[in-house]
Amino acid sequence: MGLRDILVTLLVFGSLPLILWRPYTGILVWSWISYMNPHRLAYGFAYSMPFAQIVALTLMLAMVFSQEKKTFPFNSTTAMWLCFLVWMCFTTALAVYPEAAMLQLVNILKIQLVALFTLVLINDRERLQQLIWVIVASIGFYSVKGGVFTILTGGAFIVWGPDSSYIRENNALAVAILMTIPLMIYLYMCYREQRWIRWLLGLSITLSLVSVIGSQSRGAIVSILAVGGFFWLKSHSKLITGPAIIILAALVFNFMPTSWHERMGTIENYQEDNSALQRLNSWQYSLNVANESIVGAGFSSWSQEMFQRYAPRPEWVFVAHSIYFHPLAEHGWPGLLLFLLILATTWRNLSRVIKNKHKLYHEQDILLARMLQVSLVAYMSGGAFLSLTYFDLPWHLVGITIILWSFGKPELQPDTPKLRRLA
Repeated sequence: MGLRDILVTLLVFGSLPLILWRPYTGILVWSWISYMNPHRLAYGFAYSMPFAQIVALTLMLAMVFSQEKKTFPFNSTTAMWLCFLVWMCFTTALAVYPEAAMLQLVNILKIQLVALFTLVLINDRERLQQLIWVIVASIGFYSVKGGVFTILTGGAFIVWGPDSSYIRENNALAVAILMTIPLMIYLYMCYREQRWIRWLLGLSITLSLVSVIGSQSRGAIVSILAVGGFFWLKSHSKLITGPAIIILAALVFNFMPTSWHERMGTIENYQEDNSALQRLNSWQYSLNVANESIVGAGFSSWSQEMFQRYAPRPEWVFVAHSIYFHPLAEHGWPGLLLFLLILATTWRNLSRVIKNKHKLYHEQDILLARMLQVSLVAYMSGGAFLSLTYFDLPWHLVGITIILWSFGKPELQPDTPKLRRLA
């Protein structure tokens, strides 16, 4: 029994009375466990404890007995989201491997259920700010640690995430960090008078960027280019930001070791890279499955038997490694369409907040909407090469967007204190 095991266990179980008293704190604790995976930093009994399930069950119990007003914000994104969940249940009933598919569906619905609870419980700006801080601190723990590690080792080793998590792999961690950096920038802009907070966030942003480079993820490099291009397009001073991005890229390029350059070089010569060819093989498999069955093959259908029938190279049995081809194979063209509509309507709602046509949103809301769009760019570009369709963070960002949209709907707002405006 180690000190870390005791500390994590005390923190989680110590939070349960608070969750029963203030149910929204259950979202914060669950997010901390989900993104930071603190129990994976222990080496004893806490490592395999189902802390997330314990918190989720306590949260549901708290919601049942809570007297707080509960409103479910409903818009086009929410509608597409619920339709996607129903469609996943339908495709599971018709899955090629129904038992395995049902197990996967249950795991995914646990994540989705808490994400939907977020829409109900995080219903004002103060609570939303707290949730963003939890996400930033949890993923930032690994990005800052990874940045320091990259600097100390000269970028010679790969940065990894927490064990047994969605972001264990270097590629997934890098994209998750890129999705979180805009939230760090948002917080940095919010605290203009608190210099020590700005200094801490500024250092975290810098080390997080270093960590992404140190992950040696080729997909993350593509995502960085997409995010950099988006920043440049939206910048009001393109003549300054353009050269600044180029200079920063040149400095990074010269800093990294030969092993990093060799790995990045395989992007151009993908025909010689087995991992790239395996992805293309899985993508073609996904297309073939979806073209034959409108409901796809269901969850957990990436088997030798299925690849023997649908893949060009049946000996390469790998999941799609793409947020687009993954749901295409598992849920068919309707599933992919619903997923894309969720992303599209989320983007549209953020654009509406930014335009602020009826002057219903605070300056801070608009800033958050801009940064959420950057996070979506990171997800949609980096996720094209990763199996992060069901990862918690993008769904939380979709939920945060719905919450942000609801701030412009007075009938959905409880009587709660307003968050201070930007200084």
